[in-house]
Parts: sequence; structure tokens; C-alpha cells
Amino acid sequence: MYGLTRASMTLIAAGVAGFLIWIATTINDQATGGYWAVCGLIAGAGLVMALSQLLGGWTKWGVPRLSATVFFVAFIPVLIAAGWVVVAHQSGGNWASHHVLSWSSDIHIRGLVNDLANYVSVLAFGIGLVFGYSFDTTGPRQRAAAVDRRQDVVTPADHRTSDEPLAAEGTAVGTSTQPRTSRFGLRRRSKPVASEDRPVDETAPTQTTDHS
Repeated sequence: MYGLTRASMTLIAAGVAGFLIWIATTINDQATGGYWAVCGLIAGAGLVMALSQLLGGWTKWGVPRLSATVFFVAFIPVLIAAGWVVVAHQSGGNWASHHVLSWSSDIHIRGLVNDLANYVSVLAFGIGLVFGYSFDTTGPRQRAAAVDRRQDVVTPADHRTSDEPLAAEGTAVGTSTQPRTSRFGLRRRSKPVASEDRPVDETAPTQTTDHS
């Protein structure tokens, strides 16, 4: 499916680019306006070819965006270099063309600029193509798994609540402090009362003698 989509988009883009180039051939490029119209159409053809790979899934699908790194590092130098030649050979010989040719002589590249005069259309196509390469995609959006934050909340322990059973247990196991008198005049302490089936230490002394 991926290959078929990319092939279809490439074929459609090639047809659109060819149509733009055909329109450019019908324009008189001897005037300044016609010259720039032809260059713009040919540059548009290059842009269409680059965008066809983007829209055809050549990268990562997702939302298209302009890559600032590619734009400034790749496209701007290409625009300056190719645009220099395009401006130098524009029809009509206006002030912009004269200045660029004069500057080319000053930096000793006038011969190179003259040699590229017949390839202005190719340079215009390259400008549009590289500009299209400046676009990229952010990738498909992925839905983050829903996380129940309530599961991560830890309730602090209530020390008072946890200590209440122990306090109640200690009260139940406690012994009686009221002495009782036997028939022989001896005052005895009552034995500890066991609770919850706990054993009682029988070896502990429990009698006291009343000397009064």
C-alpha cells in the first residue's frame, strides 16, 4: 500500500510539473515580466515534485512542517547561488542584471555566470525542488495511554487508628487491683483475668499477708 501510494503521488506530480512547464513555453520570456513568470512556473514544477514525495509518505506521514535547519542550511545557499545566475541573465538588461554581472566580474566568477546562461531554467527548477525538501512531517500522532492517577496516590497511615486495637486489647488484659479477703483473714489479690484465650502465668505470687 505504501509503495502504491508513493508511486501514484509521484505520477500525479510529474503530470502537474509537466503541465506547468508546458505553460511556461507559451509565455514570451523576452520581457522582464515574462522572464520571471517562466522562472516561477519552472520553480513551481520542482516544488511539486518534492512535495509529491512528502505527501506520498516518503517520510513519516503526519502534519507537514517547515524544517528550519534544512531551510537555512540547504535552501538559502542554493537560493543565493542559483538566484545569482537567474538574476544576472534576466531579459531586458535592467539595473539588477547589470549590478550582478558587475559584482561577478569583481569576484572573478563572470565566466561561470556566463556559462550557466543557457541553464537558467534548470537552476529555477532546482530552487523549487530544494525548497520542497525543506518541508518535513512531524510523524503520526500517537494517543498516550490513559493513566489513572488515583492509583498512584498513597493515603498516609493514621497512627491513631492503627493504635486503637492495641489500646483496647491492653485494657481487656489488664488485672483487677481490688483485694478480696478470704475466710482465714488473709487478703488475696484476684488472679488476672485472661481474655481472648490467652494463658495466664500461674507461678506468679498472688497472696499477701495482712499484719493488721
